[in-house]
Amino acid sequence: MATIRKRDGKKGVGYQVQVRIKGGDVETASFKSLTKARLWAQSIEASIREGRHFTGSESKKFTLSDLIDRFLMHPSLKAKTKIQYTPQLLWWSKQLGPLKLSDISPDKIASQRDKLLKSGNKTSTANRYLAALSSAFSMAVREFGWIETNPCTKIRKLTEPRGRTRYLTKNECSRLLDECEKSGVRELLIIVILALNTGARKNELRWLRWTDVDLHKGTLLFRDTKNELFRSVPMVGRGLKFMQEWGKVRLLDTDLVFPGKNPKNPVLFEKSWRTALKSAGIEDFRFHDLRHSSASYLAMNNVSVRTIAEILGHKTLSMVQRYSHLSSEHLRSEIARTMEALDL
Repeated sequence: MATIRKRDGKKGVGYQVQVRIKGGDVETASFKSLTKARLWAQSIEASIREGRHFTGSESKKFTLSDLIDRFLMHPSLKAKTKIQYTPQLLWWSKQLGPLKLSDISPDKIASQRDKLLKSGNKTSTANRYLAALSSAFSMAVREFGWIETNPCTKIRKLTEPRGRTRYLTKNECSRLLDECEKSGVRELLIIVILALNTGARKNELRWLRWTDVDLHKGTLLFRDTKNELFRSVPMVGRGLKFMQEWGKVRLLDTDLVFPGKNPKNPVLFEKSWRTALKSAGIEDFRFHDLRHSSASYLAMNNVSVRTIAEILGHKTLSMVQRYSHLSSEHLRSEIARTMEALDL
């Protein structure tokens, strides 16, 4: 319960409010107006009743390293999210880890974020690092009650350059698949074909589970657990054929479609992937460009932008507008080829 005391001072009459917090702590504030004093007391008492009162003592007790350690050990953190966030959060721990949470300001975070850029990292990388830190701070607010607000929300996301549309030519695609088959990593060829077949992201394929594979209908279900969204994408041609064969020799002690040496974790194929690219003589190409290739092939065959967005799992059409020019260019070349054949 709040206690309000009238104080006579050199600057006139004032009112001191004391609200006793559970655990023996006392929250105190002073006001010149009795009305404001009462309103503040009512606000504090209401926040206490609703379990959202924040005294600041926790933020002065725990460091950023404490938060990161607890966040990475939290049972709700998905395995693939933990793998993604761990190197990013360990970097933050190295930069600001010893600081108390109460001493970490948006300015300090932004300053460290800018270090990433100065060391040669892309704006997209800096944004991913900030997103990882923001997730930890959000949990500190929502679950741990260590801080009142997430300082990362006050930092503006850096503008990222428009994504490129590098895709494989027909000849490059043929050479790459040949080298993947020679790699000795059985999973690599299937994963690359599925990426071209479905436009799926690398981690969507690495963490694919048999419970999300329907070999009878020939579909893959990709789950966006963060936004609780799902998309079903059909498998066709070699992708479906290889998956049906792969299903006959699957490991029974894991649900992962492409398990690694430790069945609980997905296969690692980055080294074999880079070797296949080099052997195929393909330069300036990343695994994510297989997704661009898939979308580009669809666009060049006059598949609508809306359908491409649905297949790729994009939330807005603007994210796939980059492929629309390929459709018109391909259509123009097809018309030109036809007219040339007719001598028109």
